[in-house]
Amino acid sequence: MLDFNRRSFLKGVAVSAAAGVAVAGRAEKGAETADGGSYDVAVMGGGPAGVCAAIAAARNGAKTFLVEHGNCLGGMATRGLVGPFMTCYDKTGERQIIKGLFEEIVERLVAKGGAIHPRDCRTGTAFTSWIKIGHDHCTPFEPEALKVVLDEMCAEAGVKVLFHADFVEPVMSGSTITGVRLFTKAGFRTVKAKIVIDATGDGDVAFRTGVPTEYGDSAAKRVQPATMFFRIGNCDLKAITADIEANKDNFYRKDGVNYRSLHWRVAQAKAAGDWNLKRVSIGLFRGVKEDEWFINTSRIMGVNSTDPESWSDAESEGRRQVQQIFTFFKKYVPGCADARLLCTGSTVGVRESRHIYGEYRLTVDDCLEGRMPKDTILCASNSVDIHGRFGPMSNQYVTVRDGNWYGVPYRCLVPLKVENLLVAGRCLSATSEAAGAVRVMPPVMAMGQAAGTAAALCVKSGATPRTLDANGLVAKLKEQGAFLG
Repeated sequence: MLDFNRRSFLKGVAVSAAAGVAVAGRAEKGAETADGGSYDVAVMGGGPAGVCAAIAAARNGAKTFLVEHGNCLGGMATRGLVGPFMTCYDKTGERQIIKGLFEEIVERLVAKGGAIHPRDCRTGTAFTSWIKIGHDHCTPFEPEALKVVLDEMCAEAGVKVLFHADFVEPVMSGSTITGVRLFTKAGFRTVKAKIVIDATGDGDVAFRTGVPTEYGDSAAKRVQPATMFFRIGNCDLKAITADIEANKDNFYRKDGVNYRSLHWRVAQAKAAGDWNLKRVSIGLFRGVKEDEWFINTSRIMGVNSTDPESWSDAESEGRRQVQQIFTFFKKYVPGCADARLLCTGSTVGVRESRHIYGEYRLTVDDCLEGRMPKDTILCASNSVDIHGRFGPMSNQYVTVRDGNWYGVPYRCLVPLKVENLLVAGRCLSATSEAAGAVRVMPPVMAMGQAAGTAAALCVKSGATPRTLDANGLVAKLKEQGAFLG
């Protein structure tokens, strides 16, 4: 964990580098590298940030290519089953401040019966796991509906989407990225691009181009834990609600640990020998259907999603924890005796890995003090949320102190040292604590829209991301429905 101990990290890099040399050698000696075409913008990663980046770039006139190693768009929202979308409103809960493409996606989902609009989901209810602080106006959604909506939006915008393809390495000309090398079932292919957007979550493209990065919180030697999300159905909403409503006045916090929904049932299970997880309460969020719930409870410490062995171990451990939690629901939670396990995430949910260093580094004080830089490309009020901050059962949760929102500057998406590269998503240039606020899906979708729009403006003007007129970008985002204060 935690920088993954320098010796292990350097050993891993050496092994990876050797493997890369071997792969490159095989390609030179026999394996053909196909021409994957030329594009204005190439987006690596089809998660919430990447898909919004691709749509925005294409809508602004750029010939756009989107690469996703899975079989659908949406990333953690679909394959990871991470839900609901966290708040998109200001601190008061009176004004929606994350709009643009995020709002359009939500509206399309609502029209299909695949979401409940956040204006109808208030704090302290089943939609927020009865949490009051920082959770007003969450957005329940159906992952299957989201897959379809994102497919439709990419097709309408003219985005070329390639599934089942993995980013291997950047194509560089000095310090400028000029394309990407991919691996597919058909072998290697090289795609040329004027601008590349790294939306991999882990900052893989930036890291491999030589952009300086930090893994987790290197000073504290920790990284936020991962979670295997899952969904259950055939539950009695009235029975669950009645049990929690009868006990919600007993929610409390002690030694950095939150005792919230169903902590009294967890205590029963632990006393009976049916619970050995280092969790004391349950994160359960009502879905679009009354009998369905998203469960955010498992906790897997020390996961390094940039290390395939660590990530593989986490997938198995996550499924093991899910089985214990689901058994607990059926045995101890009123209304869940006949519950069905609908699905587990096809990938474990990762909260943190690499943070790039960019032209500006977002700090926790920027968020808590409600600072609004001139080049703000999104406003958010999401709280600083550090899972595992004081140990596996704990978290740190700090809300905005000054003002009702803060701004994330465009400069956080522009990496140091490398030209024609942008990032979007949780790997933005931010400290570990600041990233703990903006890593959730509504802000990263807004980052994606900003990165895609910036990329298209660069192509049109001949500017690089570093030299792009930020005032023009801000004006364009406002034209496209973004709220920027």
